[in-house]
Amino acid sequence: MTTPLSPAVPAELLATVRTKHHALWASGDYPAVAEVVAGLGPALVEACEVRPGQRVLDVAAGSGNAAIPAALAGADVVASDLTPELFDAGRARAAAQGAQLRWEQADAHALPYADGEFDVVMSCIGVMFAPFHQLAADELVRVTRRGGRIGVASWTPDGFIGELFATLRPDAPPSPPGAQPPPLWGDETHVRELLGDRVRHLRAETRTLTVDRFASGAQFRDFFKATYGPMIATYRHVGDDAERAQRLDEELAALGDRYLTGHDGSSTMEWEYLLVTATRR
Repeated sequence: MTTPLSPAVPAELLATVRTKHHALWASGDYPAVAEVVAGLGPALVEACEVRPGQRVLDVAAGSGNAAIPAALAGADVVASDLTPELFDAGRARAAAQGAQLRWEQADAHALPYADGEFDVVMSCIGVMFAPFHQLAADELVRVTRRGGRIGVASWTPDGFIGELFATLRPDAPPSPPGAQPPPLWGDETHVRELLGDRVRHLRAETRTLTVDRFASGAQFRDFFKATYGPMIATYRHVGDDAERAQRLDEELAALGDRYLTGHDGSSTMEWEYLLVTATRR
């Protein structure tokens, strides 16, 4: 397998995307969403075999779901994200757990780090939202040292969050030219193509995260409407169109209800994700 060349993305387009995505993820309350999926971070850190003394970069780290467990494992960690507004919640969580790490603003399409600077480069449902997949994948590889580890956890196209994005898509703001859907990072074939022959020992495992938080699809919908940037942006795009908003409300509630399963008197959901690890050649 050969590695495809990154498509040329005009600087003006990258700057526009950077501004819009910064605003997108600064809206709502993403740290509240991160608490719902907190179990993904330790799973990724374990899969990457993070050890004391390693230099670790968490790309699109948000409020630190993976970065904080990596720091607690003894690594020298940089948590990078396009949206530094998320760092305050991360710093508070890190302080409460006794973790020390650095928080730095960075765009996954153009990481401000040297070639081969890190022993482990990982991203927990983060880099998947960088619209230009090949460009972001190239950056993950570039900043990983030869023999270092790359690890990515992403929602799958056919799982709950993949279906959520499919439900939002007809009413969402238009994507920039050349952008690819985030859940493609949850497709093993796509990730293999992105990383190409620059890695070896690529392992992909489909897993599920059990979420025991929502009693109904409507409760899930309302929580995400208030906290989750992509859903907030979609409803803003719908605007004052009451008919479209009601239809979207009903579709999202129905989606949530379909994934709810009663268990010992409680309601749980299984959210599917793909966990990929590889070694830089």
